[in-house]
Amino acid sequence: MTGSVQKTQDSSPAQPTVHALLTDGTTVSIRPTTPDDRRELRAMFAGLSAQSLRMRFFASGSAAGKAAAERLCEPHPDRIALLATAQRREGEGEQIVGEGEAWRLGPAADAAEVGFTVAEGWRGRGIGTLLLEHLADAARAVGIRSFTAETLSDNLAMKRVISSAGLHHSAAYEHGGTVFHDIDLTEDDAYLEVVADREFAASAASLRPLFRPRGVALVGVGRSPGGVGRAILDHLVTGGFDRPLFAVNPHADEIAGVPCARSIELLPGTVDLAVLAVPADALVEAAVACGRHGVRALAAVTSPVPESVRTVLKAVCRRYGMRLVGPNGLGVAAFSADIAMDATFGAHTPLGGSAGVGVQSGGVGIAILDHLSRLGIGAGSFASLGDKADVSGNDLLAWWSRDADTKLVLLHLESFGNPRKFARYARRVARTKPVLTVAAGRSAAGSRAAASHTSASVTPGITRDALYRQAGVIATRSVAELVETAALLDTEVRPAGRRIAVVSNGGGTGVLAADSCVDAGLSVPEFGPGLRERLGSLLGPAAACGNPVDTGAGADGAMLRKAVEAVAASGEADAVLVLLVPTALAELPPTLAADARTLGVPTVTVLVDQAASVDSVLGADCGRVPVYGDAETAARALSHACAYAEWLRQPGSEVPAVPGVRSHDAARLISLFLAAHPSGGWLPPDRAADLLACYGIRCARMVLADNEHTAVSAASLWGSPVALKAYWPELVHKSDVGGVLLGLSGADAVREGWRTLKERFGEQLAGVVVQEMAPKGVELLAGVDSDAVFGPLVAFGIGGTDTDLAADRGYRLAPLTVADAGDLVGSSRAANLLAGYRGRPGGDTAAVRDVLSRLALLAAEQSCVAEAEINPLIATPEGVTAVDFRVRIEPRTATDPYLRRLR
Repeated sequence: MTGSVQKTQDSSPAQPTVHALLTDGTTVSIRPTTPDDRRELRAMFAGLSAQSLRMRFFASGSAAGKAAAERLCEPHPDRIALLATAQRREGEGEQIVGEGEAWRLGPAADAAEVGFTVAEGWRGRGIGTLLLEHLADAARAVGIRSFTAETLSDNLAMKRVISSAGLHHSAAYEHGGTVFHDIDLTEDDAYLEVVADREFAASAASLRPLFRPRGVALVGVGRSPGGVGRAILDHLVTGGFDRPLFAVNPHADEIAGVPCARSIELLPGTVDLAVLAVPADALVEAAVACGRHGVRALAAVTSPVPESVRTVLKAVCRRYGMRLVGPNGLGVAAFSADIAMDATFGAHTPLGGSAGVGVQSGGVGIAILDHLSRLGIGAGSFASLGDKADVSGNDLLAWWSRDADTKLVLLHLESFGNPRKFARYARRVARTKPVLTVAAGRSAAGSRAAASHTSASVTPGITRDALYRQAGVIATRSVAELVETAALLDTEVRPAGRRIAVVSNGGGTGVLAADSCVDAGLSVPEFGPGLRERLGSLLGPAAACGNPVDTGAGADGAMLRKAVEAVAASGEADAVLVLLVPTALAELPPTLAADARTLGVPTVTVLVDQAASVDSVLGADCGRVPVYGDAETAARALSHACAYAEWLRQPGSEVPAVPGVRSHDAARLISLFLAAHPSGGWLPPDRAADLLACYGIRCARMVLADNEHTAVSAASLWGSPVALKAYWPELVHKSDVGGVLLGLSGADAVREGWRTLKERFGEQLAGVVVQEMAPKGVELLAGVDSDAVFGPLVAFGIGGTDTDLAADRGYRLAPLTVADAGDLVGSSRAANLLAGYRGRPGGDTAAVRDVLSRLALLAAEQSCVAEAEINPLIATPEGVTAVDFRVRIEPRTATDPYLRRLR
């Protein structure tokens, strides 16, 4: 796959070496060229066929390749040149498997010409596409907005790369067999989805040696029973692993009936996965030996492992293209029709099944696996990530998204490496299968323990909750709640709403159940007269037929079933909660719970004398059906199921295209400010208004005056009352210090106001903002804050001087989808004010959502915006106006969270 070359000199921006995955899961490095690459580049070009040379250089012969090798290694300010390299199949060192170049079409141009070469024998694996993505990222960083490419008309490989990249493009054909391609480098939502598709495929392929290995070797297993290595070996043997299995021990030829190699080098070539149960100081040596031997995945259960060792261990895995789970983990397991692999050291071999499970804590993993086995759900794949040196929750999501046997996902993550990518990927998976998590480290004590346990920074609670909510991840507060909810979602219960009917043969239990439903955010509406009459005829005069329904202690299973069927047929309930109290008056067979899937609406059964909080029975359709031990647990699980169903029904899962945005003007404004203030700082109010205007956010008209005469002249521009606001960069709460004067009319009032502020604040007064008075309306707060781990976070709530007292603040990660913006507004108390609380004038909710989307886009695109706040943002029925606003700028290097690369 090749493309044209026009310029004769090159240069690459300063970029670190990164690693990324090809479509088949192979690891390659992406890095800038260096003068030391000449020999390898010449070798790559010399290996091209005559046809490939013609496609790349529009000429044949070796001279073009030699000239290109020289050119690629010589710096030039208008050139970006990247290489893709891979470990040699035999011997040490790397080989160049592809190159990509972009030449700016002039010193100040925002377009560049692009071309690629992929080495013979490496085509069809996604190298050209990967290089295009990384070239585009590097080009955006230096202000290049589009690529052009000149190709021969029969260069089908280059056409495929361009057309499948996901970027907007066009092609123009000329006589003589030449095609000119124009490629817009804008990263819209459609492009990011295409990139995610590629990354899912590549990540899943890279984990195949982990979950579907052709053979397994256990390194560090002892000859005598006892120890982690021997426990894992015993599990593999007793669990029915029927693929090649080997132990590695320098002192044995066989352990527990398993063939033993004296060293890793003597293992057969069929080993894809090596489980390392060796001391920390032997980990790196074992990993190097595995890499040289061609092992493709490692599961390191060693604990503890110093950070210095983890760093080297990860570098070894990158060098040899191995994926690594751990260290400091429980191991891995996989169960399907063709594999039964339990490479863990838990007390029991887990039941194979439909859940994908990923945890950072081995103890949490053991508990989850035991519960899933008890409930008959089982696990299809399990990974104990431990310190997450390599394989992360994002990788596991990719595997589960492509594994048809995985029906639901359970996660326990104490930290996030790339949370914005996690949010996008979890959202993709959650559209087809539930993703549940147990939120760890909610308290200060929990956070300290989690950080110590996982050797990673812990995610703040607010940002973590926002992440889960946006991604459709069902967040629970304990392992018990996680499993109780999973048991219900495994039955594919998706209630159409939150109206719950409570049916019980014990009045008191029904009342408690109704309370539990309301506490869990569900509703228990009173039934209409038609349904009450129907239930009365079925149950008799002694029954209470409102909601909850009390059938009476003498009702048997048949009567209860008829009552549930009547409720289901009425359309007055979205789900039914049935509570069964054993009495001596009537037999209550367990078949009612077993028939839960056949009763018309989702039906959840509670056996009040059951000891376990949740158990399961075999349903009439041969599937497992959960049975709960108390109403509170069942209501909580039902509430999670309702929230998930609501999220699935929610439209607007895409980031909207926002019109009227001038991103490059905003970038220039920020660049000029940083040139004058290299360490950053608060933008002056007029520059902050200009920045917001670049994103279409309307601000009240204002002038920043540095003298009395300018203030008076500015006030006369609008012919209406104005406000004067004191300004100096450090001033935050102007009203608190008497820095705001409102409703001033006429030159004398403005002049007197200026003098008042000057006398009040003296030399610290840097200027006075003269601003037209805004209309009265709903006062809101909208802002963004940039988190070191999560990136920009959008805040919204009640604004004005009482914003802190109102304590109404919601958060979402930027950028916002249509649904995110709606949920952020709708979930706040400010939504009631916008709707017109108690007859007051409301506000334009759609305009508020639009401002939040624009703020989120500003923060996502302009990485140097450290924080921004509009308070108040005044909403009226006619629209919204930003009245007071602050923007702080910091010098930062932009990093694309969605660029394909390994951590």
